[in-house]
Amino acid sequence: MLNRNTISSGAYLESFDSLPKEMLWTQERIDASLAQTLRQRPDDGEVWVFAYGSLMWNPISDFDCRRIATLHGWHRSFCIRLIAGRATPEQPGRMLALEPGGSTQGVALRLCGATLAEELRILWIREMVTGAYRPTWAPVTLEDGTQVQAIAFVAEPQDRQYEGDARASSIGASMAVATGLFGTNAEYVFKLQTALDDCGLNDPYIDELAAELARLTKLPA
Repeated sequence: MLNRNTISSGAYLESFDSLPKEMLWTQERIDASLAQTLRQRPDDGEVWVFAYGSLMWNPISDFDCRRIATLHGWHRSFCIRLIAGRATPEQPGRMLALEPGGSTQGVALRLCGATLAEELRILWIREMVTGAYRPTWAPVTLEDGTQVQAIAFVAEPQDRQYEGDARASSIGASMAVATGLFGTNAEYVFKLQTALDDCGLNDPYIDELAAELARLTKLPA
């Protein structure tokens, strides 16, 4: 199970030992990525994180404020090849990211200032195991119209795991059978659809993919 203890103890990173060594980022490289992102911080105000996937239902990092939010200029895309966690090298799946264009509705999480360094390190270990994401500061609009700068983990198109075709019709078959230590790839999509619904939101791309996976796995949509 993915939680603070598995990350803090090192068990989370160890669960990816089956991956090729050249794919895995060391703790030192993960820490360097965090430091670089903080150097690019637009101001010294509050630190928000834009949650658009599993961070919506399992954020792990402690936060003191959670708001429905919209990120303009980016859209959800299962464009990262997944071979661990909810998949294996033999039965690869897809991992969610953000790609340029459109907009994404999700939630903005304000990290606790008193434990900011610890919360960010937990977040980076979780997200940057292989460096498939590019942490980016982006303006996010909260539900009351307030705009804040938030960290968003977007796809890194130069990464070896990046896959350009993320259409539901193209990726559904492989995602329907992909499974790993953290569960099935399809379960992730269904959980995301539920998390969006709980917030009064929906994403047509996620709905289309969930319907395709329900058809392929013979589950009710």
